[in-house]
Amino acid sequence: MIRVLVADDQALVRAGVRMLLQATGDMEVVGEAEDGAEAVRLAERHLPDVILMDLRMPRVDGLEAIRRVLAARPGARIVVLTTFAEDGNVYAALRAGAVGFLVKDDEPERMVDAVRRAAAGEQLLAPSVLRRVVARFLDAEERAVPAAPSGLTEREVEVLALVGTGLSNAEIAEELHVGVTTVKTHIAAAMEKLGLRNRIQAAVVAHRTGLVDASFRPVHQRRGGTAT
Repeated sequence: MIRVLVADDQALVRAGVRMLLQATGDMEVVGEAEDGAEAVRLAERHLPDVILMDLRMPRVDGLEAIRRVLAARPGARIVVLTTFAEDGNVYAALRAGAVGFLVKDDEPERMVDAVRRAAAGEQLLAPSVLRRVVARFLDAEERAVPAAPSGLTEREVEVLALVGTGLSNAEIAEELHVGVTTVKTHIAAAMEKLGLRNRIQAAVVAHRTGLVDASFRPVHQRRGGTAT
């Protein structure tokens, strides 16, 4: 059973999300918060698998709530709920460690799928959206000479590059002719070594270090990692 916390200042939105998720049979809404401060408290109390977090809330907004939740629980899976796909705060939320975002007028099935994918450690951005996010992150950072991520095995570097292209775990597994569990293991190891919270940050690192080119294709060359 996937345990979900819903944080939104609109009671009707919370009720609708609760009904939608609990009708699936494999999800349980363990808490509802009407502002960011309550979301932080309920996250600490219930330890949900996934948190759906609105950004625009009174008292403590969603962005600050994300920071507080992840400071206490770095592994929390937070999905941003927003009214506008171009909301500038979305990028700040992703940088803070949210695993993706949903627009509130998306199809209901997309929210259900997003919760399942977040719980499974998947990214929640379509490749086209990932391109915009990576570009926005890179534009906001100082340009530096690309350097290979240090401390990764050769296979971890290869998997990191494919994460940077926007492929899912299943697609990476097919590309490398390995199991999905093996892919998850390599991604988790690479993220831990690099101090990353989510796949979006991993994709940014893959681009910033030259593992992926501007056309979102992996750069096929050895990057100095150790053999697996």
